[in-house]
Amino acid sequence: MVSIKTKWMYGSGGAVYAAKEAAYTMFVLLFYTQVLGLSGTLTGLVISISLLFDAVSDPLVGAWSDRLRSALGRRRPFMIGGLVPAGLGFLGLFAPPDALGQSQFALAGWLLFWSLWVRIAVTFFAIPHLAQSTDITQDYHERSKVIGVRMAVMFFVSVMLPALALTTIFAEKDGIDGRFVGDRYFYYGLMSCLLVWVTGTVSCALKAPTPVVPALSHSMVNAFVKTFTNRNFRFLLGYDIFATVSYGVIVSLNMLAWIYFWEFSAFEISLILAGPSLVAIGAVMATLNFWVHRYEKPKILRFALGMMMVNGVWLYPPRLLGWWPENGEPIILWINLLFMFVFMYFFLLRAIMSQSIAADIADEHDYRTGHRQEGSFFAALNFSTKMASVLGPAYGGAVLDIIGLSRDMPPGSVPESVLNGLAGWYMAGAGAPLVMAFLLTFGMLLTRAEITRMQVAVAQRITNDNQSGL
Repeated sequence: MVSIKTKWMYGSGGAVYAAKEAAYTMFVLLFYTQVLGLSGTLTGLVISISLLFDAVSDPLVGAWSDRLRSALGRRRPFMIGGLVPAGLGFLGLFAPPDALGQSQFALAGWLLFWSLWVRIAVTFFAIPHLAQSTDITQDYHERSKVIGVRMAVMFFVSVMLPALALTTIFAEKDGIDGRFVGDRYFYYGLMSCLLVWVTGTVSCALKAPTPVVPALSHSMVNAFVKTFTNRNFRFLLGYDIFATVSYGVIVSLNMLAWIYFWEFSAFEISLILAGPSLVAIGAVMATLNFWVHRYEKPKILRFALGMMMVNGVWLYPPRLLGWWPENGEPIILWINLLFMFVFMYFFLLRAIMSQSIAADIADEHDYRTGHRQEGSFFAALNFSTKMASVLGPAYGGAVLDIIGLSRDMPPGSVPESVLNGLAGWYMAGAGAPLVMAFLLTFGMLLTRAEITRMQVAVAQRITNDNQSGL
């Protein structure tokens, strides 16, 4: 049984990854396009390029951490080394010099440089940190709970950080909407930097058990490639790629939809982010025992995706058909709060199951090949996820140019055709990939009984090897 203290010290490290996600899902596209005036297509392209570089760094760091032997273990040296640069990266990302605003390409270059900096630094922390979960426990149920705490912290920070910023840094003052005041974004970068340093330090202080593993006989590249030979992992990757494409579209367009389509204020958006998400996080943690002790993980994954698809058909279509009241009516805020709660509950449940299944697959791989490569598996999963997530900002940026939403259109004055285009492209980009992700989950066949049997066999093999060595 893993102690509560260990779970939360480990889980606090999820805030490092969450700070990066919050920046890119909530503010980077808005800041660079609607505040600084960078082309939507160019902004999306730059973010996508940074994601490609980020994706390549994941498998290298993951495989490297699998092979490292040090007094601090396999994972902690990477986490410690990435922490300070990650925090500094947020300061650069949200503080471009005013002179760069005179050139689209100079501003795009600044965004690219600091996006690469932030993403690679966070990778050095986040990939070894995720792989560390398998060092903490090998228990089938406890593994989901440990990962669940990490995911709960991630989701808490990813919604509370922007929610807090919207009610403080970006709050309306003297009739000026703070979301469109460029100087305020520096303080958001500073807030992110401090959060990363504090929570990352707590997680680095955890001395996780270091399992005795044999030295890997093949190269880092081969270690990465071998993960794709596992059938269950290929289906997990396929599902995750399509789920990520859907999520990438959602996070790229969500803030813009709230501001322009629903015409919510900064305070109302903070409520939508914080209220339902906090309740959903608490609900998932309270019900996680129920799910993992009664159902196989792939079945939970399918159910979560199915509920997300059902939840996706009742918010925007009725509005386009004129069935919902006009913006400004209290019910509009309430239906968005309800939508966000359902989405966050099942998205968090889906994410926990995905990473727990990946850890189980690492056990299967160890059983079949004799190699312990958790870092490689999580890195390969992140690699495919980030390759897929490239499409999100590229899609979102292109949509802004296609529908003609520009910085000289304040909320409330955007033509109806532009708003309908925003909603239509949003639904199409988010819905179709989610259906494909749901279908691919049927290819994951690992069961609880199989994983337990494999873990027992691996433990016996290690015991026999140690006795032979004596």
